Amino acid sequence: MTMEAGGVSTICFPIFSIIVFVFIAFSKAQTVPAIYIFGDSLLDVGNNNYLSDSFSKADFPPNGIDFPTKNATGRFCNGKNAADFLAEKVSLPTSPPYLSLVSKSNKLNGSLEAGVSFASGGAGIFNGTDEEHRQSLPFAKQVNHYSQVCAELQHQIGAQAAQADLAKSLHVVLIGSNDIIDYVDSSSTQKQYTPDQYVKLMLSTLEQHLERIHSLGARKFAILGAPPVGCFPARRDIKTGECNELGNSISSMYSDGLKSMMQQLKPALGVNYSFFETYDIFLNMIQSPSSYGFNETKAACCFVGNVNAKVPCLPVSRYCSNRTDHMFWDIFHPTEATNKILVEHLFEGSTYSFPMNVKKLVSL
Repeated sequence: MTMEAGGVSTICFPIFSIIVFVFIAFSKAQTVPAIYIFGDSLLDVGNNNYLSDSFSKADFPPNGIDFPTKNATGRFCNGKNAADFLAEKVSLPTSPPYLSLVSKSNKLNGSLEAGVSFASGGAGIFNGTDEEHRQSLPFAKQVNHYSQVCAELQHQIGAQAAQADLAKSLHVVLIGSNDIIDYVDSSSTQKQYTPDQYVKLMLSTLEQHLERIHSLGARKFAILGAPPVGCFPARRDIKTGECNELGNSISSMYSDGLKSMMQQLKPALGVNYSFFETYDIFLNMIQSPSSYGFNETKAACCFVGNVNAKVPCLPVSRYCSNRTDHMFWDIFHPTEATNKILVEHLFEGSTYSFPMNVKKLVSL
């Protein structure tokens, strides 16, 4: 072995170089060129800020109190949501809201190569789900906007490069909670459909949209099931604090059906996917809060009146100081602490992911 002054072997440098090379190669294997986000307020990073008539907004404090800028950004949260944490996992900036990229002349501005978010507070699989909130981007409209982004991306970098990027990019879908809440709250819808019929209609409608996203170039999907909406603070029984059984039953039924649907779509479309059992991990957090560092899983952190009030987070709301102890920020949405835990399991875990976690998916 050749030695230099000080007794240092010259072989150390090649080995060090190899280690650096392997580290860089491994890091690149874990990333994707872009993330495209579809969904509702659980993933919205500000699209509804641009909907002037929408009642479903979070562009006011105390929302954003724990965000890096300390400002309300349109996220229905005290800080970062799942879209932010997922972007961090693959070393990308958070995908910007689609509506922030659209000019008054309805043209897309700026680079689209790192992805776009179409998620919108109040959105559902069905176009009519957002009627209560006056205005959102229902899933069909989100897919239409994705089509426009794909066309513009081809214009910016060329058709071949665009198709290659889209095929490697991660397409995240988390939607259905608002449709389930709409069913639970609507006696007329319950008379029209049994829970089983309603869930089947949700799934068949969603399948059509996923097939269109695939036809536009998507090949990697992170599909998240619905959380147990019956355990949202807004849906718990006022007297007993117990979860709403109908809401949870439909959430579970939809999530199971979605998992089965993705198993069938994989060979039919030739896609790779990760399905996340959002329902199961939420229930586990609620039933074993101390395992996740929570002390409070029933009440909202941002509240009006008493902490179990059925009122959304408002500019006049009070908010708890121990936000990392709370699972829910407001009556519908998780805290930053909850979002971080969800993404850790989504990306790295195995218990709630099928047939693989997102870390494995993005490396394919």
